Amino acid sequence: MKKLISSILILSCICLLLVGCSQNQSGLTSVTLNEVAHSIFYAPMYVAIENDYFEEEGLDIKLVNGAGADNVMTSLISGDADIGFMGPEATVYVYNQGSQNYAVNFAQLTQRAGNFLVSRSPEDNFTWQDLKGKTVLGGRAGGMPQMIFEYVLKLHNIDPKTDLTIIQNIDFGLTAEAFSSGTADYTVEFEPFATSLEKNGNGYVIASLGEDSGYVPYTCFSALEKYIQENPDIIQSFTNAIQKGLDYVNSHTPMEIAKIIQPQFEETGADTLVTIIDRYAAQDTWKQDCIFTEEAFTLLQNILDQAGELTERVDYQTLVDPSFAQKALHK
Repeated sequence: MKKLISSILILSCICLLLVGCSQNQSGLTSVTLNEVAHSIFYAPMYVAIENDYFEEEGLDIKLVNGAGADNVMTSLISGDADIGFMGPEATVYVYNQGSQNYAVNFAQLTQRAGNFLVSRSPEDNFTWQDLKGKTVLGGRAGGMPQMIFEYVLKLHNIDPKTDLTIIQNIDFGLTAEAFSSGTADYTVEFEPFATSLEKNGNGYVIASLGEDSGYVPYTCFSALEKYIQENPDIIQSFTNAIQKGLDYVNSHTPMEIAKIIQPQFEETGADTLVTIIDRYAAQDTWKQDCIFTEEAFTLLQNILDQAGELTERVDYQTLVDPSFAQKALHK
């Protein structure tokens, strides 16, 4: 993680940050949004895109898949993206490394972890103690998926370093394939991989990290402090659209949500899409509002500290600006 952040900082020093806004032929303001991954987990954002909520707010969103929080942060610092969508831990890492081009979180989308524990066979009476002595396919050190997994283990008095073996050298998105080929006893998977393993008879979802970890600030929208200061209207319009997306998913059925976001996931069957959305909705994955609270930020830093990834505590007001989300809620 430190090497990744160091690379980001080097880039921030050598890049001339020229963040600007332009209007396309339709008169909409173009905004590049870099997402950490393209996942049904982020349904409210895709609802905002497919229901034209961004257009209603005068924005033309260009969606880019960064494939990792480090890549999303790099795109912000280099000026390739205007807004980043990732785990807020990345903003803490960069700020604590002394970057002058640090990102500020202005809206939170998910309030639960989005990954699930998958076993090779059904385990109706599974407890987390069953993982002792076993091998599990995990995530990248310092990333929210892995840290939340370790957080859950510690909540159940399991030492991630000594009580089990966690494999962390397999790229995100390839763990389900590795598990299918026989690697490890368990795997921690996002959707649609967890459901795909089930449908193909290669695994069984036996626990939700979202349910067992409780409410956590898992993914947020952020932008460079300078960009927010220079473009408050864009940030407000963007947040308004996200709030509309949250309002929709919290007031419609999984089937209705699936129908709206289907164009974003053409490779996923309608039935599978509904199953996944229902699973996320049932565990209260999406917030009612976009406000990233001080309590949630404190919990985030507690999790980072417990994982050994926090070098210094950061003030809430430094890395979080809840004003846009507050205005969007009362619009």
